[in-house]
Amino acid sequence: MKTVFAFTKYEKLLILIFALTLLLSNPWVRGDGVGYYAFVRSLLIEHRLDFTKDWSRANESFRLGRTDPSGQVLRQEYTSTGHLNNHFSVGPAILWSPFLVTADLGVLAFDKLGGHIPRDGYSRPYLTAMAFGTAVYGFLALFISFRLARDYVPEEWAFLAALGIWFGSSLPVYMYFNTSWAHAHSAFAVALFVWYWARTRNARGWKQNLVLGAIGGLMVDVYYLNAVVLLLAPLELITRYWEKKAEERSVGPLIAGNILIATAAFTVFVPTLIAKKILYGSFFNLGYTERWFWRSPALLKACFSADHGLFSWTPILILALAGLVLLYKHDPEFAIYSVVVFAVYLYAVGCYQDWDGLSSFGGRFFVSLTVFFVAGLAAFFESVANVWRRRSAAILVTSATAALVLWNLGLIFQWGTHLIPARGPISWRAAAHNQIAVVPVVAVSTLRVYFTHRGKLMDEIEQQDVRQIKSGSPAGVE
Repeated sequence: MKTVFAFTKYEKLLILIFALTLLLSNPWVRGDGVGYYAFVRSLLIEHRLDFTKDWSRANESFRLGRTDPSGQVLRQEYTSTGHLNNHFSVGPAILWSPFLVTADLGVLAFDKLGGHIPRDGYSRPYLTAMAFGTAVYGFLALFISFRLARDYVPEEWAFLAALGIWFGSSLPVYMYFNTSWAHAHSAFAVALFVWYWARTRNARGWKQNLVLGAIGGLMVDVYYLNAVVLLLAPLELITRYWEKKAEERSVGPLIAGNILIATAAFTVFVPTLIAKKILYGSFFNLGYTERWFWRSPALLKACFSADHGLFSWTPILILALAGLVLLYKHDPEFAIYSVVVFAVYLYAVGCYQDWDGLSSFGGRFFVSLTVFFVAGLAAFFESVANVWRRRSAAILVTSATAALVLWNLGLIFQWGTHLIPARGPISWRAAAHNQIAVVPVVAVSTLRVYFTHRGKLMDEIEQQDVRQIKSGSPAGVE
């Protein structure tokens, strides 16, 4: 008899691929990750929100404009409460906690036995635990997305879609390379929320509403823009309202359910509010000073610009978005809600001053929507299979996915090694030339260094980034 915990063939394959790719996981704290990681490190090691050590030990490109030549933190970096200005979210620290606490206990036990591992949050056990935790959350995002997608299409297409998004989107950069950033955690939290919302949609009592709201609160703790995904609840309410109204039935329980969801979400968001109160003196000061242009969103640029456009950098997502429309035949409500959520999310990103994500691989803000992309891509593949003969469709879909994945991995390599600039627009002509003439030649030797002398390679990449920032113009753009 098949047990509850039995995995299917495709689930086992996903787990195996994850295990084999764990060696790619990069245990370093850099850029935005300094702010995210500082929350868990300072509380675990120093039991207070003091980020001085984090700022002083940060990578050079992060310290530019934050510290003086001697390494002292600049006065303007402090807030009115005397704390360092850390506007990053606390959600990743919450999710890292089980891994970091385990590492800390291991360090304490080892030191009691005569070992000498620094208990500072930056020694190898801590960074390895952090990177492993990030990879786990990235994988769980994919695994949950796969399980949701297979509710609509045959498992083989859901599996291929999960692989396509896994290696054909921006996710692997933030799952394996920039492991101290928040995007893999965000993809996990959103996937969990959407999966649980779909699972309980037709029979959600007060307990399920509270759980859904709690997941939603965590989702926003991790990444504030994820509040857009909470729209699933009111969109469902509107749909059910009109259904009940047509049937002349009470909508009171529906409204009460949404109130419970909102209450639970706000309650779980309280850690963020407390942290911001401590840092900035106000519960509702998130610390961001960037501008929002609500009347003139850069929608086309956010989608197609050479400056980290979502679809121009990761074209497999064009198929995924088309698939969300095609999902209508399986689940009209989910398809419509998904497109609405994507549209609102895109609008919000387009209104943001730094819509390009600055130092970003592709549209990194959209990694949060991984679950929607997997479901959409799976529906797209299934639609192709319905038009073509099964074997022909499998060959076509697999070949197209492989081509898009190879292009994406090559572009990731270029971005990571600064063959193309990490900031600003790139030259597609130069990128295409590199894909054919440069990447195949240097990839193997660079990967060998990545596995054998990773620290040295990371230092070289960091210095290239610093030079680009100081020059003020991204080198290599034609």
